Amino acid sequence: MKKEKRMSETRTIQTSNVLPPDTNHYGTLFGGKLMAYIDNVASISATKHARMPVVTASTDSVDFLQPIRVGDAVTLESFVTYTGRSSMEVFVRVTTEKLLTGEQSVAAISFLTFVALGPDGKPAEIPQIIAETEEEKWLNETAVNRSSHRKARKMHSMELAAFFSKNQQ
Repeated sequence: MKKEKRMSETRTIQTSNVLPPDTNHYGTLFGGKLMAYIDNVASISATKHARMPVVTASTDSVDFLQPIRVGDAVTLESFVTYTGRSSMEVFVRVTTEKLLTGEQSVAAISFLTFVALGPDGKPAEIPQIIAETEEEKWLNETAVNRSSHRKARKMHSMELAAFFSKNQQ
């Protein structure tokens, strides 16, 4: 296994037409559909990095910044931005394009965390990530802060789960 990989080696791009069955009664893409696209493209980037099975450990908030309308193209671009021993952060940028005019805008952004699994189904060591461009370096340098927020959020979720488990008995 390589000890290091460049972020560019994990880059994944997916473009789809937004069709009427993909939208709500406002003619905009279902949020859940976009979230499934995000998880899918991010898992491909994570697998390219680890070259072993991966599972989604967390999804940070998905901020819907612009509506994605029927007839638009939606493009998702993802790549690994930070690595731990067995976990990796994946950034996903979602853009929408009005195909008839060419007008593009960032419609959503998200960060997800994946864990690589070895043949025994336990977390497995992965290569470290190398940032090269200014965007990649910035995302890599700011990942530690996002990671600490994730850990605090997970602790809070565990406290909530314990509280609700105790109160259901």
